[in-house]
Amino acid sequence: MRLPVLFCLCIWSLTYSPFAAADDKVISRIAFGSCCNQDRPQPIWDSIVTTHPELFLFLGDNIYGDSEDMNVLRAKFQLLGNQPGYQKLKQTCPILATWDDHDFGANDAGAEYPKKRESQVVFQDFFDVPKNDPRRQREGVYSSHLFGPVGKRIHVILLDARYFRSPLKAGFQPGEPGEGRRGKYIPSTDASATVLGEAQWKWLEEQLLVPAEIRIIGSGVQVVADEHGSEMWGNFPAERLRFLKLIRKTAATGVVILSGDRHLSEISRLAADHPDNVGYPLFDVTSSSLNVPSGNFTKTNVRFANEVNSYRVGLTYFDTNFGTVLVDWSQPDPVIRLQVRDEKAEVVLQQRLKLSDLRPATK
Repeated sequence: MRLPVLFCLCIWSLTYSPFAAADDKVISRIAFGSCCNQDRPQPIWDSIVTTHPELFLFLGDNIYGDSEDMNVLRAKFQLLGNQPGYQKLKQTCPILATWDDHDFGANDAGAEYPKKRESQVVFQDFFDVPKNDPRRQREGVYSSHLFGPVGKRIHVILLDARYFRSPLKAGFQPGEPGEGRRGKYIPSTDASATVLGEAQWKWLEEQLLVPAEIRIIGSGVQVVADEHGSEMWGNFPAERLRFLKLIRKTAATGVVILSGDRHLSEISRLAADHPDNVGYPLFDVTSSSLNVPSGNFTKTNVRFANEVNSYRVGLTYFDTNFGTVLVDWSQPDPVIRLQVRDEKAEVVLQQRLKLSDLRPATK
């Protein structure tokens, strides 16, 4: 059952960003990215601007802060803010953000990070969250933003997979070289473990009930891929399953996931016939890094590295990159292009969909 329009408008007003588009403004070009080292050159911002984004989504590791000293975090955010390319992007379009571990404050950290409340203030100050915004009054940096008129609505839901997240469990066993099994972590079987925390879970269910044609869910770490040993929702399989079941329970259509963190880019798909399916194919587009390539791909010596991911569609891209979501609303069945682009804004990975593909098949 859908929420009454009045209640939906109340939810929208509570999560409204000062940069949010007017009700009747159609959004069709969204750029996104993750993993930006404030101490390194950042030429990619100029390329992002050339794609004429109407919105940019920062998916975490927006700086490499890694400190319990808030003055250090502020100084590092300021280095990002001083970048001419980043300033140009701010003049081009709104910027919305969630965080991952390094801008949260510590590598691979979760709820145990002792300065998370203070770090949240630093984060929200940098991204210009108004002092009277409800996000200032609650724990965590999760937020939602509704753009566009009825029939062309895009609902951006940015999750916080750090503030409440339970400890990771080490013990991953890599395979033989070249088999693509690397990492440190194994799935946690702790029944009390969480990724989002109960308050955010309740909030997410409310958001998935808000009427929209397209729902873009941003997560600092991958949701669909669950076989490697790095950080991901798959470290908490019960929580990952809860997320997928919630999409199905709320009958939320048009869901696309954007993620970062990995210092590689790929497109993963949970098929409609998968046992944990949401009723239609669920795509997770991972874009990383904006200026810290993984080292498996260089301009002078191209190298490729295998990584197990049975959900992957196409190839893995290891060099500097950002992502774009393009929506052609002019078609009777709107066309959605999920893209990864290189440092020159050339498309290197793409999944083209129709909006009807993101709805359960009718019998």
